[in-house]
Amino acid sequence: MADFPFRGVGFDLDGTLLDTYRDLGAAVNHALVLGGFAPVSIESSKDLIGGGAKIMLARAVEAQGGLPDPEFRRLYKEMLAHYAEHNAVHTRPFPHAEAVLQELAGHGVQMAVVTNKFEEFARKALAQLGLDHHFVTVIGGDSMGRAADGSFLAKPAPDPVIEAQRRCGGGSFAFVGDSSYDVRAARGAGVPVVVAAYGYCDAAPHELGGDAVIDSLEGLISALKGL
Repeated sequence: MADFPFRGVGFDLDGTLLDTYRDLGAAVNHALVLGGFAPVSIESSKDLIGGGAKIMLARAVEAQGGLPDPEFRRLYKEMLAHYAEHNAVHTRPFPHAEAVLQELAGHGVQMAVVTNKFEEFARKALAQLGLDHHFVTVIGGDSMGRAADGSFLAKPAPDPVIEAQRRCGGGSFAFVGDSSYDVRAARGAGVPVVVAAYGYCDAAPHELGGDAVIDSLEGLISALKGL
């Protein structure tokens, strides 16, 4: 509808739309055990999420003494292979996700997913959970290619958020995420950002610097209208 303040809305995936930590934690533990490390508790795996699978595994390995690069790369490949086969076993949408996406669509809002998860994994999880049809685009951590230093051009770089805004038709755009990566990317892209306090926040939600904070997706529509 014409009275809604945003033409497009972008969403982070892990900890924002989907509760993924159980499957991510299982993939990390698969790699840790292969490397001779102790597994982490599934609950504590929430604290590792934020920068993508590679950073997640690196944090877990470094907490137990680290590994030489060649061995780490081997474990990382094992983690990805395991996650590719088991990335929606325990993963579920957060409460109210479907209703909020439907309501935004009713307002004529174009929606995007911008995640540091590889695009293939993000699309697979969304499809298996029946949410993929809501989004005009899915931009993963590997979708934008690599920066000059060889790293993937992913959040906290603003590029994927800027691209999501473009693919949603340009114009007014807001972003929703649960981490400092999301807030920094949105700030760099010059768009407002709503912090999902129910997610896997890497700092206190009200200290992340968002324009609004929600305790549930149920509060997203009113938060967007208030920006």
